[in-house]
Amino acid sequence: MPTPLTMEWRIVTNGDEKRIKEDHDIFEITFDGYKLFPIDETVEVVRKPGYDKKGVAKVVKLVFENQQTICHYQLISLRSVN
Repeated sequence: MPTPLTMEWRIVTNGDEKRIKEDHDIFEITFDGYKLFPIDETVEVVRKPGYDKKGVAKVVKLVFENQQTICHYQLISLRSVN
């Protein structure tokens, strides 16, 4: 049975991201299924589908295992209301 793979151009966090390196603003998020992101290119980060852009990030690492994608990304800029 083929395994579905989707190509993504933005990271939708749903608030599930975890900061793993404070000094370099590196975050980790796990998605169900296999999602392919452009590596070392900037992508939008949004909280939920249809919401405004929360920031811009660069995907630095992808791991595919157990029907999941683990994505590490570096937050480049953050859109803030402050």
